[in-house]
Amino acid sequence: MFSLKRTGSPAVAFPPPFCYHFRVKQDEEMRGERQPSDIRYRAAAAGDADEIMELVHAAISAMEAQGIFQWDRIYPAREDFLRDAAAGTLLLAVSGGQIAAVCAVNGECDEEYRNGIWRAGEPFAVVHRLCVRQEFQGRGIARAFLRRIEELLRERRFRAVRLDVFSKNPAALRLYEAAGYTRTGHADWRKGRFYLMEKKL
Repeated sequence: MFSLKRTGSPAVAFPPPFCYHFRVKQDEEMRGERQPSDIRYRAAAAGDADEIMELVHAAISAMEAQGIFQWDRIYPAREDFLRDAAAGTLLLAVSGGQIAAVCAVNGECDEEYRNGIWRAGEPFAVVHRLCVRQEFQGRGIARAFLRRIEELLRERRFRAVRLDVFSKNPAALRLYEAAGYTRTGHADWRKGRFYLMEKKL
Protein backbone atom coordinates (compact mmCIF):
# COMPACT_ATOMS: atom_id res chain seq x y z
CA MET A 1 0.00 0.00 0.00
CA PHE A 2 1.38 3.39 -0.92
CA SER A 3 0.22 6.98 -0.68
CA LEU A 4 -0.78 8.51 -3.97
CA LYS A 5 -0.58 11.99 -2.52
CA ARG A 6 1.77 14.03 -0.41
CA THR A 7 4.69 12.93 1.73
CA GLY A 8 3.64 12.18 5.29
CA SER A 9 -0.04 11.75 4.48
CA PRO A 10 -1.39 8.22 4.90
CA ALA A 11 -3.48 6.65 2.17
CA VAL A 12 -6.86 5.02 2.44
CA ALA A 13 -7.42 1.88 0.38
CA PHE A 14 -10.92 0.81 -0.56
CA PRO A 15 -11.93 -2.78 -1.29
CA PRO A 16 -13.27 -3.75 -4.73
CA PRO A 17 -14.95 -2.24 -6.67
CA PHE A 18 -13.07 0.87 -5.52
CA CYS A 19 -9.57 -0.48 -6.14
CA TYR A 20 -9.56 -1.55 -9.76
CA HIS A 21 -7.49 -1.46 -12.94
CA PHE A 22 -8.63 1.48 -15.05
CA ARG A 23 -7.54 0.29 -18.47
CA VAL A 24 -8.37 1.69 -21.89
CA LYS A 25 -7.74 0.46 -25.40
CA GLN A 26 -4.84 2.06 -27.23
CA ASP A 27 -5.97 5.26 -29.01
CA GLU A 28 -9.53 4.82 -27.77
CA GLU A 29 -11.54 7.89 -28.79
CA MET A 30 -14.33 9.73 -27.05
CA ARG A 31 -17.79 9.16 -28.43
CA GLY A 32 -20.37 11.92 -28.62
CA GLU A 33 -18.11 14.64 -27.19
CA ARG A 34 -16.44 17.54 -28.89
CA GLN A 35 -12.69 17.44 -28.33
CA PRO A 36 -9.39 18.57 -29.88
CA SER A 37 -9.42 16.65 -33.17
CA ASP A 38 -5.84 15.37 -33.00
CA ILE A 39 -5.93 13.99 -29.45
CA ARG A 40 -5.89 10.25 -28.78
CA TYR A 41 -5.98 8.45 -25.44
CA ARG A 42 -3.98 5.47 -24.25
CA ALA A 43 -2.73 3.79 -21.11
CA ALA A 44 0.76 4.84 -20.00
CA ALA A 45 3.73 2.49 -19.75
CA ALA A 46 6.97 2.65 -17.78
CA GLY A 47 8.76 3.82 -20.93
CA ASP A 48 6.72 7.03 -20.88
CA ALA A 49 8.19 8.14 -17.52
CA ASP A 50 10.93 10.39 -18.91
CA GLU A 51 8.55 12.37 -21.07
CA ILE A 52 5.98 12.57 -18.28
CA MET A 53 8.54 13.98 -15.85
CA GLU A 54 9.72 16.51 -18.45
CA LEU A 55 6.10 17.63 -18.83
CA VAL A 56 5.58 17.82 -15.06
CA HIS A 57 8.80 19.75 -14.36
CA ALA A 58 7.89 22.30 -17.03
CA ALA A 59 4.47 22.69 -15.42
CA ILE A 60 6.05 23.21 -12.00
CA SER A 61 8.29 25.96 -13.38
CA ALA A 62 5.34 27.64 -15.10
CA MET A 63 3.22 27.53 -11.92
CA GLU A 64 6.04 28.87 -9.76
CA ALA A 65 6.48 31.77 -12.19
CA GLN A 66 2.85 32.64 -11.43
CA GLY A 67 3.36 32.31 -7.68
CA ILE A 68 1.59 28.93 -7.49
CA PHE A 69 3.60 26.54 -5.33
CA GLN A 70 1.42 23.47 -5.66
CA TRP A 71 3.97 20.87 -6.77
CA ASP A 72 7.71 20.51 -6.32
CA ARG A 73 10.56 17.99 -6.68
CA ILE A 74 9.08 15.90 -3.84
CA TYR A 75 5.58 15.52 -5.28
CA PRO A 76 4.66 14.32 -7.77
CA ALA A 77 7.63 11.98 -8.06
CA ARG A 78 8.69 9.68 -10.86
CA GLU A 79 7.89 6.73 -8.61
CA ASP A 80 4.27 7.88 -8.35
CA PHE A 81 3.83 7.72 -12.12
CA LEU A 82 5.67 4.41 -12.42
CA ARG A 83 3.37 2.84 -9.83
CA ASP A 84 0.34 4.26 -11.61
CA ALA A 85 1.53 2.85 -14.93
CA ALA A 86 2.24 -0.56 -13.41
CA ALA A 87 -1.24 -0.62 -11.89
CA GLY A 88 -2.87 0.28 -15.20
CA THR A 89 -4.33 3.50 -13.77
CA LEU A 90 -2.27 6.14 -15.63
CA LEU A 91 -3.82 7.65 -18.74
CA LEU A 92 -2.25 9.79 -21.46
CA ALA A 93 -3.63 12.22 -24.01
CA VAL A 94 -1.33 12.06 -27.04
CA SER A 95 -0.99 14.38 -30.03
CA GLY A 96 1.45 14.01 -32.90
CA GLY A 97 3.49 11.45 -31.00
CA GLN A 98 3.85 13.74 -27.97
CA ILE A 99 2.26 13.34 -24.57
CA ALA A 100 -0.10 16.30 -24.32
CA ALA A 101 -1.49 15.47 -20.87
CA VAL A 102 -1.28 12.87 -18.13
CA CYS A 103 -3.70 11.84 -15.40
CA ALA A 104 -4.06 9.02 -12.88
CA VAL A 105 -7.50 7.60 -12.07
CA ASN A 106 -8.01 5.04 -9.33
CA GLY A 107 -10.00 4.24 -6.22
CA GLU A 108 -7.53 5.55 -3.63
CA CYS A 109 -7.38 8.78 -1.66
CA ASP A 110 -5.76 10.29 1.41
CA GLU A 111 -7.22 10.00 4.86
CA GLU A 112 -8.12 13.70 4.75
CA TYR A 113 -10.80 12.92 2.18
CA ARG A 114 -12.88 12.01 5.21
CA ASN A 115 -13.25 15.78 5.67
CA GLY A 116 -15.49 15.95 2.61
CA ILE A 117 -19.26 15.83 2.67
CA TRP A 118 -19.68 13.45 -0.23
CA ARG A 119 -23.18 13.29 -1.69
CA ALA A 120 -22.97 11.28 -4.89
CA GLY A 121 -22.47 7.87 -3.29
CA GLU A 122 -20.39 4.85 -4.25
CA PRO A 123 -18.64 3.46 -6.16
CA PHE A 124 -16.45 6.45 -6.96
CA ALA A 125 -13.10 7.04 -8.63
CA VAL A 126 -10.44 9.61 -7.75
CA VAL A 127 -8.52 11.79 -10.22
CA HIS A 128 -4.87 12.53 -9.39
CA ARG A 129 -2.04 14.50 -10.99
CA LEU A 130 -3.81 15.90 -14.06
CA CYS A 131 -1.17 17.87 -15.96
CA VAL A 132 -1.14 19.38 -19.47
CA ARG A 133 2.05 20.08 -21.42
CA GLN A 134 2.72 23.82 -21.66
CA GLU A 135 2.67 23.85 -25.47
CA PHE A 136 -0.86 22.41 -25.41
CA GLN A 137 -2.32 24.84 -22.88
CA GLY A 138 -5.44 26.72 -23.93
CA ARG A 139 -6.69 24.09 -26.36
CA GLY A 140 -9.33 22.52 -24.12
CA ILE A 141 -7.31 19.36 -23.61
CA ALA A 142 -7.79 19.15 -19.83
CA ARG A 143 -11.56 19.51 -20.18
CA ALA A 144 -11.70 16.92 -22.96
CA PHE A 145 -9.56 14.57 -20.87
CA LEU A 146 -11.95 14.89 -17.94
CA ARG A 147 -14.93 14.19 -20.19
CA ARG A 148 -13.24 11.06 -21.52
CA ILE A 149 -12.49 9.83 -18.00
CA GLU A 150 -16.07 10.52 -16.92
CA GLU A 151 -17.43 8.64 -19.92
CA LEU A 152 -15.30 5.58 -19.16
CA LEU A 153 -16.40 5.64 -15.54
CA ARG A 154 -20.08 5.88 -16.49
CA GLU A 155 -19.62 2.83 -18.70
CA ARG A 156 -18.27 1.01 -15.63
CA ARG A 157 -21.26 2.21 -13.56
CA PHE A 158 -19.33 4.50 -11.24
CA ARG A 159 -21.49 7.08 -9.52
CA ALA A 160 -18.98 9.86 -8.90
CA VAL A 161 -15.55 11.32 -9.51
CA ARG A 162 -13.62 12.88 -6.61
CA LEU A 163 -10.48 15.00 -6.61
CA ASP A 164 -8.65 17.74 -4.75
CA VAL A 165 -7.47 21.07 -6.13
CA PHE A 166 -4.96 23.56 -4.74
CA SER A 167 -6.82 26.57 -3.33
CA LYS A 168 -4.26 28.98 -4.80
CA ASN A 169 -4.47 27.65 -8.36
CA PRO A 170 -7.23 29.74 -9.97
CA ALA A 171 -6.94 28.11 -13.40
CA ALA A 172 -7.44 24.63 -11.96
CA LEU A 173 -10.37 25.84 -9.87
CA ARG A 174 -12.03 27.35 -12.95
CA LEU A 175 -11.46 24.14 -14.90
CA TYR A 176 -13.12 21.87 -12.37
CA GLU A 177 -15.96 24.23 -11.50
CA ALA A 178 -16.77 24.73 -15.20
CA ALA A 179 -16.71 20.94 -15.61
CA GLY A 180 -19.40 20.56 -12.94
CA TYR A 181 -17.34 19.68 -9.87
CA THR A 182 -18.51 21.08 -6.55
CA ARG A 183 -16.64 21.64 -3.29
CA THR A 184 -17.35 19.19 -0.50
CA GLY A 185 -14.73 20.25 2.06
CA HIS A 186 -11.01 20.89 2.35
CA ALA A 187 -7.74 19.29 3.40
CA ASP A 188 -4.57 20.94 4.64
CA TRP A 189 -1.38 19.33 3.35
CA ARG A 190 2.29 20.20 3.13
CA LYS A 191 1.73 22.81 0.40
CA GLY A 192 -1.34 24.43 1.92
CA ARG A 193 -5.10 24.12 1.59
CA PHE A 194 -6.71 21.96 -1.05
CA TYR A 195 -10.42 21.91 -1.83
CA LEU A 196 -12.09 18.51 -2.04
CA MET A 197 -14.42 18.29 -5.03
CA GLU A 198 -16.93 15.85 -6.46
CA LYS A 199 -18.99 15.34 -9.59
CA LYS A 200 -21.98 13.05 -9.81
CA LEU A 201 -21.96 10.90 -12.93
